Amino acid sequence: MPASSSDPSEVSPSSVLRDLPVLLVAVVWGSSFLAVQRVAEPGTVVAMLVLRFGLVLPLLGVVAWRALRRLSRAEWLGGAALGLVLSGIFLLETYGAVHTSATNAGLIISLAMVLTPLGESALGRTAPPKAFLAAAGLAVLGVALLTGDGGLRPPALGDLLVLGAALVRTAYVLAMARTRAIRDTDMLAVTWVQLAVATAVFAVVALAVGPAPWTLARSYGAAQWAWLLHLSLFCTLFAFFVQMWAVRATSPSRVSLLLGTEPLWAAVFGITVAGNRMGPLALLGGALVLVATEWGRRTAPAPRPAGGEAEPAAVGTNLEPARV
Repeated sequence: MPASSSDPSEVSPSSVLRDLPVLLVAVVWGSSFLAVQRVAEPGTVVAMLVLRFGLVLPLLGVVAWRALRRLSRAEWLGGAALGLVLSGIFLLETYGAVHTSATNAGLIISLAMVLTPLGESALGRTAPPKAFLAAAGLAVLGVALLTGDGGLRPPALGDLLVLGAALVRTAYVLAMARTRAIRDTDMLAVTWVQLAVATAVFAVVALAVGPAPWTLARSYGAAQWAWLLHLSLFCTLFAFFVQMWAVRATSPSRVSLLLGTEPLWAAVFGITVAGNRMGPLALLGGALVLVATEWGRRTAPAPRPAGGEAEPAAVGTNLEPARV
């Protein structure tokens, strides 16, 4: 009997073609930390975020218009509440990315893959598998070696900010799975609402912090505009639509596995393009984070929504828009 098209081990030409766009999403997400460093400095983070999502919202809104018109008041409010949390994630991730290396940022943020199942277990009052707890411990050890570069000094400010983003992202994913108002809402519409609210937060904060977005836009050269468009069109818009397509065209386990390579690509871009230098113990720490997050992904208990039925493994940590 031929293998099912959802078999993760299938390597037919058609399955490879379906996998390539998803793998490309992991690659562009891995490059996003480097892109942030090319278009933002500590004083221009908020203005850059306004520009980034200001470019995305009109394009996404055209596609989502009909779905947005069908949203109820409760769905608008639920999406708006999650958008406030999302704005915090983007601020922490982006400020963190400009205060640490692209390699560190990409590896540390991947801890959300381990933290989310831990949060699920805590909320469900169930003990996670021993193998998963071992993976979580390995990830913590890896981060300690990575951020300390093998020494005893405390993590840098950027490392702590990105770690905070991973914690808030975990809370965001858990809240999204339990927000009844948007449980059956069109994914495209609720994503637009969240990004619109987050952009509004950035626009308000930009009035008091750093230059105005239009001032920053005028200061950009061709290279910076190219990186900004990369963040907007590829890391956000392209990635979102590929995820929507992939979850229907292939199995959730394949999507989860391929998107889980994001921290690997972040390390590749950080070392080869940004010229990040890592000592032997820091390299070991980065490798441990990669191994631990993949081990944790494979051994994590299935997430459960408030209703108690198991969700597909790819929904949650991988199919949400909280990405730098």
